[in-house]
Amino acid sequence: VRSAVSSLIDDGAEAVVVVQATFADSSLAVAAADHDLPVVLWAFSEPRTGGRLRLNSFCGINLAGFTLTNAGRPYAWVVAQPDDPKAAGMIAASLDREVAAAGSVAPRAVPERAQEAAKAVVERLATTTIGRVGQRPDGFEPCGYVPAVLTETVGVSVDEVELPELFTRAAAAPEAAVAEARARSAAFLEGVDEVDQDSLDHSLRLNAGLKSLIEDNGWSGVATRCWPETFTEFGGAACTPMALLTEDGTPGSCEADIYGNITGLLMSWLAGSESFVADLVDIDRESNTGVMWHCGLAPFAMAAPESTPVATIHSNRRKPLLSEFPLKPGRVTISRLSQSNGSTRLLVGGGEMLREPLAFSGTAGVVRFDASADDVIATIMDEGLEHHYGIVYGDIRDELHATAAALDIDVVEFAR
Repeated sequence: VRSAVSSLIDDGAEAVVVVQATFADSSLAVAAADHDLPVVLWAFSEPRTGGRLRLNSFCGINLAGFTLTNAGRPYAWVVAQPDDPKAAGMIAASLDREVAAAGSVAPRAVPERAQEAAKAVVERLATTTIGRVGQRPDGFEPCGYVPAVLTETVGVSVDEVELPELFTRAAAAPEAAVAEARARSAAFLEGVDEVDQDSLDHSLRLNAGLKSLIEDNGWSGVATRCWPETFTEFGGAACTPMALLTEDGTPGSCEADIYGNITGLLMSWLAGSESFVADLVDIDRESNTGVMWHCGLAPFAMAAPESTPVATIHSNRRKPLLSEFPLKPGRVTISRLSQSNGSTRLLVGGGEMLREPLAFSGTAGVVRFDASADDVIATIMDEGLEHHYGIVYGDIRDELHATAAALDIDVVEFAR
């Protein structure tokens, strides 16, 4: 990539447009920005077909934006269809646009009940330990953390173990534990008997192995490097196994995302119900909606009551066990304990999860934001926010503001 960009610059390029044609980690975008010219990150919307998420383009520039922001590298951005006749003009205009980021705000005044709830949660965080199993994937900088900063600002401690320990425990898991995970999955998901049974066994063993680590170490949550090794080295998906952990009150998070796991934990505590840490994979300006999605990780309790949840396989690695269902309608809060822009902050937003067909295979929901779609996009890209967001049913925005105040950190909102 560096060589190709150098060649373009030698040929007289005045700016570099990084077309996020499909999802990639941040490393290529960082390489494409390794020069002094202006850089534009360009993402597309994607038809909500109910099938495989093929592009995941917005999530790609979201991830790249976080990494470039934290590296102090300015960039412009555009969200437009490739066949939009206005796209070229939008790219040109983005180079002249002055960034008007929403910026941090002080937590707002909230009712006493929210203050009391936040106080209790912050006290719990100070004595909380979560587990990180395996390293974050390369190019997934939002999933990293600095232990001393985390403990100082939030109070949480992290135990780190490597994947071989999980695989050893999973392989040696008692048959009764594997059978229990299978029975719980089969009671909720249709088609458990129809997926590859050897891979299913390996997948369910990951649930038993993670439960063993949680119980032995006293973890309140666990962030696991779920790919590629759970597929390529152990032979099963970690998606539904971690959803079962979340159902049990111990949030499980993908891609070893520590701050994402803590986000899910504090949202669950404040709301008194399960949370889901997901990608924002598509935003539609006309309907003011976005799609919150992950491979198959959402807790069962979030399934739309009229849907038929099914057992499925990972779209890339082709192994079970993943859950597939649309999220239920209702009021939701969106949040993220963020490390963006060089400081610890708390994103606070909200919306209405709509009664919509499954947008993409896996677990997904269509949310209509309280803020405009343009404001949501601009806040994410101008602030360089992370690509994982916690969602929980109910309105806990007051409680989140109170939590930020109790932690003495600022708030970022999806608003102008």
